[in-house]
Amino acid sequence: MVSAQQTSRILSAAVVALLAWGSFTFAQSQSPQLSPSDTVRTFYKLMREKKFREAFALSIYRPAIDPLTPTEFDDLRIDFEKMAGAIPEQVNITGEQISGEIATVFVKVKDDANKEQAEPITLILTNGSWVVGDRENQQIVSKAGKNFFFNARIDTHHDEVQAMLTRISLAQLLYGQQHGGKFADLPTLVLGGLIPKDVEGTDSTGYRFRITTSADGMTWKAAAEPVQYGRTGKLSFYMDAAGVRSGDVGGKPLPAPKN
Repeated sequence: MVSAQQTSRILSAAVVALLAWGSFTFAQSQSPQLSPSDTVRTFYKLMREKKFREAFALSIYRPAIDPLTPTEFDDLRIDFEKMAGAIPEQVNITGEQISGEIATVFVKVKDDANKEQAEPITLILTNGSWVVGDRENQQIVSKAGKNFFFNARIDTHHDEVQAMLTRISLAQLLYGQQHGGKFADLPTLVLGGLIPKDVEGTDSTGYRFRITTSADGMTWKAAAEPVQYGRTGKLSFYMDAAGVRSGDVGGKPLPAPKN
């Protein structure tokens, strides 16, 4: 049976432990925040390590990340990995400037030719911490919420589809010059190295591309539709000799223009 004296000693020890923990917690809360340079350095490091949630927590994109469900986050992972892949392994920070709640960190990165390029990185002070980004884009991200990255992906895919269709048109022109004015289907253009192979799949483009040639091979048309409407794209595309058309038809093929 525990005596009253023993009980008193146990309670006293518990109080001391709680006071010690309170002091530790207070000391942690009073520890200095990351400097702008350290924030940039940590952000890049976390991105390269593919710790995307932790990295985006140091940026204005946190409101776009926190509400994502695990399924939505996994759906965007390939986009995040592309971002991480664009970050060079060596980022040299050469200095920083702070003016009120805005900071600029100057970094030097090596381009494809192994030459150093200077890049300024903007940060803002938010809730007492420096985050990567600026006020204008912070408002855009906050307004869009978890749809921000999906909207950005869609806009990027739309631009990429336009560029790919232009490339297909040029490939057909070149192929026609080499084959007596006749045109080719998609696999033939890919096999000839005139357009990239990933156009036959959907993982990188988010779109299904199709090329149709006439029976005699003297005319052709191309089309592209989003793999997942509202997630990988919204516009459907149609291209023939008259040019490129696009429209939002719920992910269905865009009807050919009436003659």
